[in-house]
Amino acid sequence: MSSRFSETFPLTPWRSSSHPLLREVLELEFGVSDMELELEAGSGCLSLQEEQTSRIRSLMATEQSPLLEAICRCLEEHGQPSGSELLPSFEDSAIQNLTKILCLDPQQAKEKVFLLSLYGLMLRECSDAAVVKRYLTRLLDMSHQSCSQREGIAFAVGLASASHLEVVWAMLEHLGRTRFLRSALRDTQQESDPDLRWKWVSSTALLCYGQMATHAKEQILPWVDNIVSRMVYYFSSSSCDETLKSSFLSAASMLTKTLQQEYNTQNYRFTQIPELVQCLLCILQKEPNFLASPFRPKIILVVLGLSKLRPHLKPLVKARVLQVCFSSVFKLPPMPTETPEGCPALMQLDPSAKVLYKETMCALSLLLRTFVTENSSMDEVCFLLQHTEPWLMSDKSHERQRAVQSILLFLQYLVDTVKFTEEATPSVLGHQIGLLTLLWRDEDKMTCRYSYQCVYLLLQLTVQQKGKTQEAVYPNKLKQRESWSPRDWEAKLYSMAKAFEQDLTVAQHTHLVLTLLNSLCSHNHLRCDLASKLLLMMFEEAGLKAEQVAEVLHSLFQELPDIPLQDVQQTVLKAMTTLGSQHPQETVEVVLSLCHPSERRTLPLWKALAADCRLARRVITLLYVKLRLRPPWDMTRSSCQTQLISLLALGTIYELLYTQEFRSTIRWAFAGMLLGLLTQLHYLFELGAVEGMADYQEDMLDSKPLGPCRTCLEALKGLFWTSNYWEVFASIQLLRGWELLEQLDTYADGVILLARAMVQHDCEVKAVLGQAVISLKSVEERDNVVAILLLTEFLNSPEVFQYASRKKLDNLLSQGLGNCNQLVRAMSLKGLSSAAMHPKKVSLLRNRMAGLLDSFLRPGSKDLTGLMAVLHDILQCLGLQGVVSVSLKLAQHLLSLFENEQEEVRGGAILLFGDVISSCSQKTRHAFKNLAFQAVVPLLLHLVDPCPQVALKCKSTFLRCAVLLKWEFRKELFGKLAWGHGLGAENDVFVYVVESNFGKYHQFLLQALTYLGSPHRPLKLAAMKFIGALLQDYLTELCFYLRKGDLSIVKKYFEPLREDRDLACRRFYRNFLEDVTELARNVP
Repeated sequence: MSSRFSETFPLTPWRSSSHPLLREVLELEFGVSDMELELEAGSGCLSLQEEQTSRIRSLMATEQSPLLEAICRCLEEHGQPSGSELLPSFEDSAIQNLTKILCLDPQQAKEKVFLLSLYGLMLRECSDAAVVKRYLTRLLDMSHQSCSQREGIAFAVGLASASHLEVVWAMLEHLGRTRFLRSALRDTQQESDPDLRWKWVSSTALLCYGQMATHAKEQILPWVDNIVSRMVYYFSSSSCDETLKSSFLSAASMLTKTLQQEYNTQNYRFTQIPELVQCLLCILQKEPNFLASPFRPKIILVVLGLSKLRPHLKPLVKARVLQVCFSSVFKLPPMPTETPEGCPALMQLDPSAKVLYKETMCALSLLLRTFVTENSSMDEVCFLLQHTEPWLMSDKSHERQRAVQSILLFLQYLVDTVKFTEEATPSVLGHQIGLLTLLWRDEDKMTCRYSYQCVYLLLQLTVQQKGKTQEAVYPNKLKQRESWSPRDWEAKLYSMAKAFEQDLTVAQHTHLVLTLLNSLCSHNHLRCDLASKLLLMMFEEAGLKAEQVAEVLHSLFQELPDIPLQDVQQTVLKAMTTLGSQHPQETVEVVLSLCHPSERRTLPLWKALAADCRLARRVITLLYVKLRLRPPWDMTRSSCQTQLISLLALGTIYELLYTQEFRSTIRWAFAGMLLGLLTQLHYLFELGAVEGMADYQEDMLDSKPLGPCRTCLEALKGLFWTSNYWEVFASIQLLRGWELLEQLDTYADGVILLARAMVQHDCEVKAVLGQAVISLKSVEERDNVVAILLLTEFLNSPEVFQYASRKKLDNLLSQGLGNCNQLVRAMSLKGLSSAAMHPKKVSLLRNRMAGLLDSFLRPGSKDLTGLMAVLHDILQCLGLQGVVSVSLKLAQHLLSLFENEQEEVRGGAILLFGDVISSCSQKTRHAFKNLAFQAVVPLLLHLVDPCPQVALKCKSTFLRCAVLLKWEFRKELFGKLAWGHGLGAENDVFVYVVESNFGKYHQFLLQALTYLGSPHRPLKLAAMKFIGALLQDYLTELCFYLRKGDLSIVKKYFEPLREDRDLACRRFYRNFLEDVTELARNVP
């Protein structure tokens, strides 16, 4: 809007092309007043006012009043908007007299602008307050519809306030109560105002307050808070249109200029400034999103000026200012770089739009400088930069570029001119450096260059903050080599990693690392790749401090599952390996605390630690040490058991047992793990943490976490299984020996059975013996118990004295006799009295065994069960030192007892047979293979023995035979024996047996035929299944291996089935009669 009044008395200089906004920048930045600028432009307005003022002062009071009345009546008569700024010709003698008295140009007296200014001057010079009040009332009652009228009224009111401030204030208050409230009430009721004269009265009031501040000067200071409160009220209570917005901004601008020009401003504390700022921000938020906006830079500059007043803006208000300003500026449409014809588009833009955009960016830069000038510290710098973070991570390229460019200009100003008043090292600086660093691989080349320069400047600021007179080595290198080729990318990252480590504090460095970690989940591949590679280099070259490990690992743990790019994830895990190598103990402690091991969310981190063999061993060792942190029972009652560090270590070990990356390391630490887990199980029994032991089912897939005791027992099982000592595991499993370890009463029996199986299968005896010797010297009673149970059984190993001398073992066992634990004393005595410690006992036991065998072989022996129990004990005492001939005879006789009618005898014979063939040494193994082969079919069929206990013992002995015979599928066979059910498991067992004995199918057939006459129907049916499968699947092989003499045996057992009373037997006969006939026909 342009008018003669605006040209004569400039209220809104941004509207005029003769007052570009750069003038406002100079005025607010360097304190150049509006009046001085006008004088420089050669304005004659002031000289005109001074001339008229001197003439008005020369008038008598009686002469002033008629002149005021004449001007007022003229303005009232011609006050309605007519589109012309000139009054119609008139013959008023008073006006003509006015022109003569004041020596005015008759044409000039016809201008409304001039008359309003003259009206204000006369009111200012009038000494009678009542007259001033009367004529101000008439002035304010004029129409407020025209813009020039509103501005003229405000100007006149401002002039009057210079001498009659209180009167003017009272009149404006009356105007608000009488006219504005009525207008506001109609607005809220959505009623149209028939009288347009008062529609924009709020705009007039706002302009009046601005002019009051301009003309009252130093008198206005005590009134500032009241004026601001009224301005805020008018703005908040009116409908915000362009007229109100322009008037409010004019008033705020005039108020700000006045306060900046008064030196006494610093002596006042203004309480209403934040509310005024909020109104300005409200206008800024509603500004249209296009480049040529005249209000945007003006608002920022006014806010800038207000922020200099005391007290300074509070952080919350300042944060709001930054948020709104950044949003308003950075969201502007991008400046087009090219037109379709290839010419620069800026050349085709409106020049005023280009100027306004540049001035907007300039105003924003001045705002940042002003804020940091108020508080020259690194804390303030970080506070300001913090509000650019959303724009640095924006998805729009032009928004990121504007943000980085603003930061660059701001930082350059700081480095060049600002001297910090206090030393501060805010940790958040590392976060901001990290955000800028992530833009080094931005799609926009300018953003890349700006961000790199910003990082350099921030590092330079940290150097200055430390008081160094010279630049840091690495930032200096970076400055010298700003244009890097792609080949130098690795060297560039290396230099930055060194610079970060050297110039940042530990807290800043940590925030930098956390920022890079948080960016790994971005879908921007370039950004993720940069972050991962820089992290790896920072870990490898500079490394982290121990106090950084916890925060870094917590962040990595949170971000790792959401990293979308596989190559980035691998790089990060490699960095994890490096971190673990540098700080293994801290890493293990932190990863243990991240989540419960049963959740398995930390497995990727543990796997990363296993990438390095030495590190993996260190990790397992640390977990073993944590496992041994077992506070006494009375100290655990006040805390939750799951929080015990030993339980976390236990759960982690259990999970790592089944992690492929740790298999070799677990095997390396087998002995220590074994004693650690056995001791931990005893400790948990002491604590009473036995929940979940009794109701555990192996074949149930339950997401419920295992209890501590069950976890420990399952870890013990897994230790043997995953270390490929499955024979030991299977031996205990099929004898239900693991159940002995489920309660404290049978714990010792379970450990003894486990140790015995380890001796039989030569499982890490040397290493475990060494650990047991160490544990015997422990002050912990449970360590002594586990050690002595293992040691006494290991005495039965033929190589035990190659690992430890008899004298050393004798001393250890002798010391055990004085132990406070009864079990330790008893087992020590047992060990001291064993055949291993007294070789002369071996011959006595052998003789005793031969004598018992004679009694065992006599017909009519009554207590066969008792004899087998005694023979079992002697066999255990002898270990592998028994007599081969006696053992062979015993095994042969036991084989004949497999079909005994008594379940106890049958079961005892099967179990003792397994002990006999397992007790043979490597030299005597061949002698027992024939007996084991003879027992295969009987044991296979007795898997369905009517007695469940016999069937269970049969599984154990059957597997022992398979191990002795070295079947190919013995591990798979164990799985079916232990957990298989139904026809599928039966078929698999049949295949494993037959396929592991190529060329011996006919012998299996002949052995199975004898069971067709068994009095036990389950055995008879099992035999028919086995024979039928052989005839169906291996008929050709049977024809090849059988002889004519064997056919008579086949017919002997097959023909009676024809007349058998059992329907199943007769059906079997009919189904396989043709196969038997073909077999008889083809056997050579």
